[in-house]
Amino acid sequence: MDILAKILIIIVTLEHFYILYIEMFAWETTGKKVFKGVLPDEIFSKTKGLAANQGLYNGFLGAGLLWSLYTGDVKVTIFFLICIIIAALYGAYKSSRSILLKQGLPSILALISVVLFL
Repeated sequence: MDILAKILIIIVTLEHFYILYIEMFAWETTGKKVFKGVLPDEIFSKTKGLAANQGLYNGFLGAGLLWSLYTGDVKVTIFFLICIIIAALYGAYKSSRSILLKQGLPSILALISVVLFL
């Protein structure tokens, strides 16, 4: 795998671990800042468990990408990048178009980089 592809995969991985951190451990503090103006303040305490569950899933995506780098299995890399892209497309459709830019674009660039250097 090309060094550019690895760097992009690491960026996507770090992004998902950061999302894990916000949603699992800092939902009522950092989460409020990240989603200021999007979600009302009173919703954060009520949705802490739901956010933690989402954070766990984001962590699994990041762990999968790390695992793919460790094993060097490009098929695993492609699988997890496609999962993230699909999640970003769904999030953009159901929630906010900015999700496609923030989560989808890095994953799309990583996927293109991986496929180009097969």
